Amino acid sequence: MKIKKTLLAVIAGVMAAGLGACANEAATTASHNTGDASKQAVLVVSFGTSYNETREATIGAVEKEISASFPDHDVRRAFTSQTIIDKLKERDGLEIDNVSEALERLVSDGYGTVVVQPTHVMNGYEYEEMLAAIEPYEDRFVSLTCGAPLLSSDKDYVKMIEALAEETPEMADPDTAVVFVGHGTEHFANSAYAALAYRLEAMGYENCFVGTVEAFPDMEDVMKKVGDSGASKVVLLPLMIVAGDHATNDICGEEEGSWLTEFKKQGYETEGIKKGLGEYAGLRALFAEHVKDAIDSGEAAEQ
Repeated sequence: MKIKKTLLAVIAGVMAAGLGACANEAATTASHNTGDASKQAVLVVSFGTSYNETREATIGAVEKEISASFPDHDVRRAFTSQTIIDKLKERDGLEIDNVSEALERLVSDGYGTVVVQPTHVMNGYEYEEMLAAIEPYEDRFVSLTCGAPLLSSDKDYVKMIEALAEETPEMADPDTAVVFVGHGTEHFANSAYAALAYRLEAMGYENCFVGTVEAFPDMEDVMKKVGDSGASKVVLLPLMIVAGDHATNDICGEEEGSWLTEFKKQGYETEGIKKGLGEYAGLRALFAEHVKDAIDSGEAAEQ
């Protein structure tokens, strides 16, 4: 199956890169003539969040960026976390499709050309699970293409740092340590954090550091680097699409054991900024670029 071949290519690309710079090209499948090819949609797939305010400021903002960039495509939403989908339905009466449900709905509505664009940061477990959910639908559209996650090529790292720097003036202050905190994963795609840290240093941001909540590098690792930097102030920023539970509690929370409280204990003037990656204009534009790459790859496959 073509999606399986694409997944293997993504895995091989990550391993060859060593530091997590994944394959450049979007995954592509050209399908049997099902649906109306002129009826086009972009399905934006996110992990999801139960935090309503940050959801629209991040995921919603990415979807609006894609909609404005591709007015000839209808934009649909899907979440990969069934737990969040169920919670939103029970708590708020809000119904959001999972990936399979969203694709089934697109089939029923007669769409023939579909781009699936994830808002995942890297090619990890969630991305692989999304590909597996898409695979049964590869023969049910005229064209089904899958865009790349946020960090999938070397240029993505550069553009990400430029976008972060544009809206984070503290990155230019040598007395301030800017600490970006990601989720972290046991998947080998966790090396993307090391690749980002290396690129930050190479671009001259030696006071910027990258850590994770649930993997390596952890808080202790980052604290050592911050201590060596000589900084007197620390600014914490989530390296996650949404500023949800991890950002609110584990990173910027006032509870014992959070990154904010632990850095304060070390004597640093510490500020936590609950801002998801979806709130950065440059990163929303990068997602739109990945959609464009997927559209172009789908058109090339049909020729």
